[in-house]
Amino acid sequence: MTDFTMTTDADGVATIVWDTVGKSMNVMSRDSMGLLSDLLDSALADEAVKGIIITSGKDSFAGGMDLNVLASIRDESGDNPAQGLFDFTMNGHHMLRKLERAGMDPKTNKGGKPIAAALPGTALGIGLEVPLACHRIFAADNPKAKIGLPEIMVGIFPGAGGTTRLVRKLGAMAASPLLLEGKLNNPQKAKAAGVIDEVVPADELLAKAKEWVLSEPKIVKPWDEKGYKMPGGAPYHPAGFMTYVGASAMVNGKTQGVYPAAKALLSAVYEGALVPFDQALKIEARWFTHILMNPSSSAMIRSLFINKEALEKGANRPEAPDQKVKQVGVIGAGMMGAGIALVSALAGIKVVLIDSTQEAADKGKSYTTAYMDKGISRKKATEEKKAAVLDLINATTDYDALKGCDLIIEAVFEDVGVKADVTAKVQAVTGPDCIFATNTSTLPITELAKAAADPEKFIGIHFFSPVDKMLLVEIIKGKQTGPVAVAKALDYVRQIRKTPIVVNDERFFYANRCIIPYINEGIRMVKEGVAPALIENAAKLVGMPLGPLQLTDETSIDLGVKIAKATKAAMGDAYPNAEVDDVLFWMFDEGRLGRKSNAGFYAYDDKGKRQGLWDALGARYPVAGAQPDLITVQHRLLFAQVLEAVRALEEGVLEDIREGDVGAILGWGFAPWSGGPFSWLDIIGAPYAAERCDQLTEQFGERFKTPDLLREMADKGQSFYKRFGADAKAA
Repeated sequence: MTDFTMTTDADGVATIVWDTVGKSMNVMSRDSMGLLSDLLDSALADEAVKGIIITSGKDSFAGGMDLNVLASIRDESGDNPAQGLFDFTMNGHHMLRKLERAGMDPKTNKGGKPIAAALPGTALGIGLEVPLACHRIFAADNPKAKIGLPEIMVGIFPGAGGTTRLVRKLGAMAASPLLLEGKLNNPQKAKAAGVIDEVVPADELLAKAKEWVLSEPKIVKPWDEKGYKMPGGAPYHPAGFMTYVGASAMVNGKTQGVYPAAKALLSAVYEGALVPFDQALKIEARWFTHILMNPSSSAMIRSLFINKEALEKGANRPEAPDQKVKQVGVIGAGMMGAGIALVSALAGIKVVLIDSTQEAADKGKSYTTAYMDKGISRKKATEEKKAAVLDLINATTDYDALKGCDLIIEAVFEDVGVKADVTAKVQAVTGPDCIFATNTSTLPITELAKAAADPEKFIGIHFFSPVDKMLLVEIIKGKQTGPVAVAKALDYVRQIRKTPIVVNDERFFYANRCIIPYINEGIRMVKEGVAPALIENAAKLVGMPLGPLQLTDETSIDLGVKIAKATKAAMGDAYPNAEVDDVLFWMFDEGRLGRKSNAGFYAYDDKGKRQGLWDALGARYPVAGAQPDLITVQHRLLFAQVLEAVRALEEGVLEDIREGDVGAILGWGFAPWSGGPFSWLDIIGAPYAAERCDQLTEQFGERFKTPDLLREMADKGQSFYKRFGADAKAA
């Protein structure tokens, strides 16, 4: 079996079917690209073939390029990886250009065979770049299908001609949401945007494509004709000039200069628009190679594509029978419980949502009602879908309703006694095989498991707020948690289409363990007299989505006070954050609880809109005359997080650095351009990281002390992924 096959019918239409062996969705590999090229040669050389249709043997068209190929080419290219990547990219351009020209005379544009792309469903990345090189794109009227070029989301940009062709087809302005934001559209919206040409009933897809192929259509692309003018104007055109100036400002404003792919994409578009099409493809290939050689790109691809996908497919799932959840009981219908009920029902899982009063349970269910109503208003859901989802949620006060549940998720108040009481009530009615999970961000799982009948079937499942939007779920193993409980949690997270990481039970687990020092370092700098605006902007300029002060406002200052008090009680004299508490407790006493009270480190208007940093903060903590340099502030904020990640690995809280990197990006937005804390340390190198930690320790204190593991790796010149990555483990 091969990924591409071709048959020719009696009417002379050759149909090339893409059907990647062993994959649920088509992906392009080196071998399959070569096979497609060979089939094109055969069809174009066969006089009996009048035209060609390229389609899929699956429900979708294609999910894109196998990004592992890019890494393997770089590794195989020895001392000149850039040349290897450039040559590979140009080979792809030559193949697609052959498809696009389809045998036409290079001087007269006469002859050639019409080639149609017939997309039964989703077409992403090179799965759209191949159709863009065809002469007409037909798509089945499938509202669930997604069509677009999402490469920017993993640190690269469309490098198989998609950038150059889309800009020449739509103009830079119209193409920018698709290229710079990775926007995906359903077929109808893709047609309205000008990306595809026709949307037809699914059962007529191939017939319509064949009808067009046999109609002797004009097939030369506009950019191959004399007198072609780029829609919206080229860079030297008055209208085009304004577009490119605006695009440059927008890209730099949104990326803060830390995402190299966006800038490279814009450069490829701008420079390519100044030259003929074939030269533009070469420019695109050069910028694409430039990005592939950037360590940020490699790290983003590894974390946000390869590692994320591996974790979602169960890379660290223990051996256990299928644990697919049939019915979940959610105890506590507050914000977290309501969100858990929603995502479970959306995944088709029956939900029993319990609270102490019927009013509270109904209110929790109403969260799903509001969510579905919003979807209906945006035409992303229907009344029928809403009714079906709501029918799956039984909001009640009756614990007996839990009898059929195979998974319980408790999401009640963060108190050991309250949770123990709920655990006993639940296990009085559930069966012996039911897995009990607690949703907690701080309480130790091993301690909570003492209230369980069988600690092996007790586990932590830490959702992030808001549940329906956050992609990460942290699964926490207690000291006695068994493999079936871990498998159940992983299978459930996969059902609700989120990304899991599995960690061991220690204070704050993994995510909060790393994010709290980030917040604390920002607050500590306020007390030192560092300008709050410098703290916040330094964080954003290094890729953090929120500065530590804004993040404190968003998560609420009273929560920070509660965590600080509990941590101090547990640690006693070893508690390291008295300076932070001075600021935090004062804010709390002033009634400034963050966004929820419209007053925190930031000022807010009556509608809760942020108005800027609170002016009076400087009266209590005056800004010092001499301010630290930007890099020092950024390093304090970054090392505060990554050193905790290293310690978590060192202490066995983390068992897989892939989970450390993916969890950091999805859980709290750790500088996605870096690929995560371990990838960032690999980018800067362990020797430099250890040296910088020594400097920070001398200047700011023991919290920056170099962990023994990092020191050892620095001495040996090791990297985290070569020592702890999946390949190292396999070896």
